[in-house]
Amino acid sequence: MAVFSFHPVKAITTGEGGAVLTNDEEYYDKLKAFRQHGIIRPPDNSHGEWYYEMQMLGYNYIMTDFQAALGISQLKRLDGFIARRREIVKRYNEAFDEYNPYFDVPVTRAYVSSAWHLYPIRLKDACLQIKSEIFSRLRTQGVGVQVHYIPVYRHPYYRSLGYKDGLCPVSEDFYRREISFPLYPAMGDGDVERVIEGVTQVFESLHAV
Repeated sequence: MAVFSFHPVKAITTGEGGAVLTNDEEYYDKLKAFRQHGIIRPPDNSHGEWYYEMQMLGYNYIMTDFQAALGISQLKRLDGFIARRREIVKRYNEAFDEYNPYFDVPVTRAYVSSAWHLYPIRLKDACLQIKSEIFSRLRTQGVGVQVHYIPVYRHPYYRSLGYKDGLCPVSEDFYRREISFPLYPAMGDGDVERVIEGVTQVFESLHAV
C-alpha cells in the first residue's frame, strides 16, 4: 500500500485528507470497508438490495464529492506546481551557496527527481546552540520558517509508552539541525527574493553573535 496526503501544503490538495493505493485485491476490499464504518454489502443480495453488514470496527473516512472535485482539478495542474517548486529551489540554491559556513542546502541524488515538498536546510555545528534564536530572527524578518519534524517518539504519548531519546540518532541529529524555508507554487518571484533577503540579513548578522 502507498499512502498520500492531500493536506493544503502538499503537491496537490483536496482541502484535507488523503488516499491509499494498493494493487492487492484483499487489501482493497478491507480498505473500502474500513473507510465506511466496517460496512460491506454481501454480493448475493439474499436479504434484499438494501441490506448491508458491519463486519469490522471502521471509521468514517469517506472523501466528500467536492473535495474529490478539487483534487481532480489540482491533478491537472500538478506538473506546473512541481515545475514552479523546482524553479524556487534552483533560485534558493544559487542564493544560499555562499552560506556554507552556516548551513547545508538540501541536495538530490543523480537518480532522483524531487517534487520538493519541503526545502530543509541543516545548520552547521557552529549554529546549533543558537538555532532557536536564528528561527525567531527569521520569523521576525517575515520568513515563514518551520521545523520538520520532531521525532515522533519524543512526544509525551510515546514517552509514556517507554520510548526514550537515542532510539534514532540520525533522525535526532537531523531534527537538531533542520529549518524549512517557505516553498509553495503560489510564491511569486518577489516572495522568493524577500525570503532570500530575510535569510541573508539574519545569517550575515551572525558575525556579531
